[in-house]
Amino acid sequence: MPDITLPDGSSRHFDHPVAVMDIAADIGPGLAKATLAGKVNGELVDAAYVIQDDAEVSIVTSRDEEALELMRHDAAHVMAQAVQELYPGTQVTIGPAIEDGFYYDFSREEPFTPDDLVKIEQRMHEIVKRDLPIEREVLDRDEAKKVFAEKGEIYKVEIIDDIIPDGEEVSIYRQGDWFDVCRGPHLPSTSKLGKGFKLMKVAGAYWRGDSNNEMLQRIYGTAWPDKKQLNAYLHRLEEAEKRDHRRIGKQMNLFHIQEEAPGEIFWHDKGWTIYQTIQQYMRTKQREYGYQEINTPQIVDFSLWEKSGHAAKFGEDMFTLEAEGRQFAIKPMNCPCHIQVFNQGLKSYRDLPLRLAEFGSCHRNEMSGALHGLMRVRAFVQDDAHIFCTEEQIQSEVSDFIKFLHEVYEDFGFTDIIYRLSTRPEKRVGSDEVWDKAEKALAKALDAAQLQWDELPGEGAFYGPKVEFTLKDCLGREWQCGTIQVDFSMPGRLDAHYVAEDGSRQVPVMLHRAILGSFERFIGILIEHYEGKMPLWLAPEQAVVMNITDRQSDYAEKVVNTLKKQGFRAQSDLRNEKIGFIIREHTLQRVPYLLVVGDKEVESETVAVRTRAGEDLGTMSVSELVERLTDEVVKYGHI
Repeated sequence: MPDITLPDGSSRHFDHPVAVMDIAADIGPGLAKATLAGKVNGELVDAAYVIQDDAEVSIVTSRDEEALELMRHDAAHVMAQAVQELYPGTQVTIGPAIEDGFYYDFSREEPFTPDDLVKIEQRMHEIVKRDLPIEREVLDRDEAKKVFAEKGEIYKVEIIDDIIPDGEEVSIYRQGDWFDVCRGPHLPSTSKLGKGFKLMKVAGAYWRGDSNNEMLQRIYGTAWPDKKQLNAYLHRLEEAEKRDHRRIGKQMNLFHIQEEAPGEIFWHDKGWTIYQTIQQYMRTKQREYGYQEINTPQIVDFSLWEKSGHAAKFGEDMFTLEAEGRQFAIKPMNCPCHIQVFNQGLKSYRDLPLRLAEFGSCHRNEMSGALHGLMRVRAFVQDDAHIFCTEEQIQSEVSDFIKFLHEVYEDFGFTDIIYRLSTRPEKRVGSDEVWDKAEKALAKALDAAQLQWDELPGEGAFYGPKVEFTLKDCLGREWQCGTIQVDFSMPGRLDAHYVAEDGSRQVPVMLHRAILGSFERFIGILIEHYEGKMPLWLAPEQAVVMNITDRQSDYAEKVVNTLKKQGFRAQSDLRNEKIGFIIREHTLQRVPYLLVVGDKEVESETVAVRTRAGEDLGTMSVSELVERLTDEVVKYGHI
């Protein structure tokens, strides 16, 4: 009979097979009430799961990480039940938990309306109140097909046919009269779902993701442990909508996209100013860290991509063209071209590490449905670089890169970073010995920087392990931007060698690295993070000088010229409009400093200073203003 070991190391003996819920009740009635599921020897199971043998068991409550996915899975089932109760004849197909919520695909002739979503959500709350036990049943495969066929659920029959092998049983989960094919696990009853859910939208989705199949209706929802967390999530969505870089980009006249160039950006003057400011900043930092800046061709013979391995792996995503009987590709990435630069002239071990950087313009044939403003484009520029080094230099180069990356992220206002080390996949090139060295070097570099990091076993590239650096923005959203990857494969494939100290020819290790990723995406992240209110050093317009009447026009222009000579991006607005109207316009344009001059300011050679946040800083001399702006740029821009 089972001996149960609990997470605190204590154990309990039972003289009969015991369910997870019974173990919780044996510990205490309070825990039994809070129990949602269990983990048996590390595997998530229903609270009703019966343990026959000795096992390590932990009780899952709403405080545990696993609970959220259970709730979202159950929310999908409760939604499907609500839909079929309200709209008989609707077929349910597939309904998983996803990040931040859940969905279910339905087959129904009439389209769901916003009013329908309100009714479905209300019915979901009713089903939760019914406190229906959620119970697992097991049916013979043929019996399960018969049951669903009799219900008219042809999609479920197809799922059973395709997924469940002959002779295997089918797992069914039932709540009241409603049931569905599901592996589980699930909550003990519908009441455990609580009130923290909401239906969000309806979208189209092809059955099994195949455009040749029927178009279904997908209802999306979100679910959280309680209403407070649900409301916090909905607030984050509202904030994200307010910060949408496409809306702000249009308001601030930064860029636009049009149908004649899908996935490509038309940068306007102010947007291009941000772009160039970032590029010049990165150029300066790279020189600081010993990088040589290069530039490589946009169109390269297809044979190079075949030799590098990119054609086989990314061929469908590459733009190609023919000229004079030759096939070319517009480069989707920079690495093969950087090796061509390395290969010019014989290199010695004394030349390593060699750091080659490029603001490389790349093109990838992304699906039109995946394009999204600046965040997902077809034409983009990467802050790309490749470090050619020996195996022994990997750790020191990675350590220097992490230091570099931290300085950059801090300058842009990002201090919350997630670190993940992806290790060797099952299919890979290179010996285990070399992989051991590379993985240890990356881990040691992270440890030396005193960083907390997670390991992602098997998630490395086929050519080597990598570290990914993910930023958290002001809304807590994660953006994977930086990366450093160890590559044992491509240099050898493209004939890169150096002369070692012993005179032998050796293949260098190549470290692929990026900090910002694509400029386009990073600018989109910055716009949303700051809601367009860029730090002074990044703001496309840093100050606007406004006059009360025409009498101050000459003085306003004099102030602008003084600011420009000091390197600031300043302009005047001398329109014959009310000053309040002009201030409001430039506040909406997120200009950091709004400078007003009237007769008093002309006489005293000062300016009245306001900020875009509405703060009145009073009157100051132009030299005092210059000092303030300079201090702010130095403090937050480090330039």
